[in-house]
Amino acid sequence: MARGLNSVNLVGTLTQAPEMRYTANGLAILELNVAGNDHVVGSDGQERELAWYHRVSLFGNQAEMMADQLNAGDPVFIDARLNFRSWETPEGQRRSMLSLNANRVERVTYGTRSDQPTVQDARGQDRLRFALNEARIIGNLTRDAELRYTPSGDAVLGLSVAVNERYRDRSGQDQESTHFVDVDLWRELAEASADLQKGAPVFVTGRLKNDSWTDREGNQRRTTKIEASRIEFLTRGSESGGSGTPAGGGGRSQPAASPNPPAPAPSESRLDIDEEFPPEEDLPF
Repeated sequence: MARGLNSVNLVGTLTQAPEMRYTANGLAILELNVAGNDHVVGSDGQERELAWYHRVSLFGNQAEMMADQLNAGDPVFIDARLNFRSWETPEGQRRSMLSLNANRVERVTYGTRSDQPTVQDARGQDRLRFALNEARIIGNLTRDAELRYTPSGDAVLGLSVAVNERYRDRSGQDQESTHFVDVDLWRELAEASADLQKGAPVFVTGRLKNDSWTDREGNQRRTTKIEASRIEFLTRGSESGGSGTPAGGGGRSQPAASPNPPAPAPSESRLDIDEEFPPEEDLPF
């Protein structure tokens, strides 16, 4: 399996005051609701502003330190990672969720933005214009790529990527976890990546988005995924590569090339907090 990379950077505004809570073991958790606008070029070549809302959890001493420093409307920078959880409902149905756990939160200014750096949504919440919403992962495909076309003729490719993460828990023991991330690729980028097969190691960068749909029982369901702007096909290798790379092996970007991917970070200590979370399917917006 490819050595994992799991990184999300956000710059947006807090839509409401942070919410502090504690687990039964006394771990502080600060819940942050962050919003911004992405500028995306559509298939017609026109640029559009797309709104995003993400919920981020900050833990421990950082959570307690930041609780009194952040207010609704504040612009913030967040360095986070994706966290995959799955559970079984009382009815026996399997559910999963991709959430955001913060490594670092900083207050920022509006910087070089115009006299109207934010817009208000229908609930009167501030949303940052020209926000930052970038996710980067390295992992292996869990299934073959699935290419399809929308009714308007746009190609879309669905990928499922397993991101391997190594860390040390609070007792100093080495641990390993896997996060499963869905990725969508569009148009030329989708068609150029259609031959990717199960096990192929990839580097993906793009914007983090939330999708919603109604299941067969009529329940509203939500999922978080990456809409890719760039993909690189990694080479084989016992540690940095994986179980295969398609012929050609080159990367593609859309609409513009991104910087070269950084080397994955070594194992590092983190809070072992996955088991502390109750299932939470509803977004707080």
